[in-house]
Amino acid sequence: MTDASTPRLRVAIVDDEALARAVLREYLTPIHDVDIVAECANGFEAVKVVSELHPDLLFLDVQMPKLDGFEVLELVGRDVAVVFVTAYDEYAIRAFDVHAVDYLLKPFSAERLGEALARARERLQRGERPPVQDLATAVRPAGRAGRVLVRDGSRVHVLAIDKIDYVQAQDDYVAFRCEGKEYLKEQTLAQAEATLDPARFVRIHRSFLLNLDRLARVETDERENRFAILVDGRRLPVSRSGYTRLSARLS
Repeated sequence: MTDASTPRLRVAIVDDEALARAVLREYLTPIHDVDIVAECANGFEAVKVVSELHPDLLFLDVQMPKLDGFEVLELVGRDVAVVFVTAYDEYAIRAFDVHAVDYLLKPFSAERLGEALARARERLQRGERPPVQDLATAVRPAGRAGRVLVRDGSRVHVLAIDKIDYVQAQDDYVAFRCEGKEYLKEQTLAQAEATLDPARFVRIHRSFLLNLDRLARVETDERENRFAILVDGRRLPVSRSGYTRLSARLS
């Protein structure tokens, strides 16, 4: 039993299986200082709930359609603590390795859930949150992403990789230029580069990653500065090292 002075814990359950949500609800409901503020059947609902209701803790399924648990955490990880819920050992181990609050391996007991809650409380009291910045490359199987997810409040933009023109570093963010619009995401250019296909994207400058399919030509001005001219006429700076990398890809 928890102490009467223990703050109430506002939790949200995220699982695409109704039975799995029901089990968590059954175990959590009798705990007097836990409030279930939402139940979500997919990752998009989870992002919306975190943005609008600000729960303290997510019980987050790993394998879900549309957005999996790791993608949800990538989008909301600074805003909420997480206990992964999974039927697959390999995912649970990855979640633990990147310092998620805890994981529950299905099927689990009420006692095991209690342990996870206790650990979650400890980490919340210390102000710890799951690390987000390197999550995409740290926990997913080998292979390049086929899309980029960008959170915009309670909305999630899904950008197809082949639609991205270039990526630009902007302070603590990167801007993905895609179909005439810019989408800001809180990560470094190096982290964005790690998720993109190196056969398609090349670092042409310390601040730019270019989709080679968008390159029309390279020009040099009177001061010997080089610029990548895109098919839509945009000009991006090309550094010396960037030109070396670009030339190697085009040869």
